[in-house]
Amino acid sequence: MQLTGIGKIALILLLAVGLGAAYYFWPKNGETAATELNTTAPEGGPSAESVASDDNAASDNSVASDDKTASSEATSSASSEAADTGGGSFSYTSPAPVGGITKGVVELGASGFNSFIVNIDKSKNWKLESAEFGNSMVIENMATDYDVRMGLKRYIANMIDHGVSGKNIHFVVSSGAMKEASTTKIIRVLKEMGYMVNTVTPEQEGTLALKCVLPADYQNNAYVVDIGSGNTKISWINGGSVTALEAPGSKYYEKNTADTDVYEQVKAKAKQIPSSKREVCFIIGGVPFELAKEVRKGKERYTVLNAPDAYKSTKAKTKAGVNIYKGIVDATGTKTFVFDWDANFTIGFLLGLK
Repeated sequence: MQLTGIGKIALILLLAVGLGAAYYFWPKNGETAATELNTTAPEGGPSAESVASDDNAASDNSVASDDKTASSEATSSASSEAADTGGGSFSYTSPAPVGGITKGVVELGASGFNSFIVNIDKSKNWKLESAEFGNSMVIENMATDYDVRMGLKRYIANMIDHGVSGKNIHFVVSSGAMKEASTTKIIRVLKEMGYMVNTVTPEQEGTLALKCVLPADYQNNAYVVDIGSGNTKISWINGGSVTALEAPGSKYYEKNTADTDVYEQVKAKAKQIPSSKREVCFIIGGVPFELAKEVRKGKERYTVLNAPDAYKSTKAKTKAGVNIYKGIVDATGTKTFVFDWDANFTIGFLLGLK
C-alpha cells in the first residue's frame, strides 16, 4: 500500500510518540535494582530502615563513648588533683568563747616542754591564744637545776606578758614523762618555785585529750587518739563516761621493741573501739603534728591526714609513729583522721578547772 503524504506524516508522529514513551519508562543505570534493595530486604538481612537505625545507634554509641571517655578523663584528673592536695578537708568551726578568762598551762612531756595560753569562757568554749612547742633540753637531761629554773621562768614570764595571772598558770606532767628519770628534777625545781605540779595517769590523760579535742557534734561517731613519745592514748565516749586505753608511744624503738609487736599491741587496743564510733578519728601528738605539716593548707585549724602508707619519713620517731597510726587504721577501718592544730591534753586539764 502506497501512503499518501498525510499518512507518512501520521506514521512518523506515531513512531516518535512510541520511542518517547519507551525512553521515559525504560530503567536507567540499574534504577530498578536499587529500588528493590531499598524496599525489600533479603531473607535474614537488614531492611533499609534497620540499617538506618543501626547507623544512628552507632553514631549515638560513638557520642556516648566519647562522653564517657571525657568523663573518665575528668574523673581521673580530679582524683589526681585530690591526691596532690593531701588528705582532703574537714569543715567544722568550734564555738568561740564569750567573756572568757585567759589561762596558761605548761606540758612537761616525754620529749620536751609545750606551753599553751588559752581563753576559756564559762561554757567551756575555748580559743588558743598562743603556743610554744618542743623545748627539749630539760627533758633530755641536758640541763642543770639552774637551766631548768631559768627555762621555767621564761615560760611564766611569757604567759604573764599575755595577760595570764600567776594563779592561772599551771604545770602538768604527761603520763609518758612520768616514766622518765629526768622528770623528777623538773618537778622538784617547780615545787621549790612554789608551783603545784599536776600528774596524770594514761587513762586520765586520754580523758583530758578527748575533752579538749572531740567536738560535741561528733561524740556519737568519733574517737580520739593521742600519739605521744612515751605512750599512745585511745579514748571514746561510752554512754555517759569516757573509756581510755594506753598503747606504746612513738619512742618504743629506744627500747628495742619490734615494729610488729607494737603494731599488734596497738591493733588489739584499737579493736575495742565500738564500730559506731569509728567514722572519724581526731588525732593529736608529736608524730601526727609532723604528718599534718606535710599536707596542711594555709593556717587551717583542722588538717586531714593522708593514709599511713603515703608517709615515707626516714626519722626513727616518725616511722615508729606511722607504724602506730597504721595499726589504728587497720584495726578500725577509719578513713578520716583529723589533726587539730590547737589541741593538747593539757587544755583539757584547764577545761576541767573551775
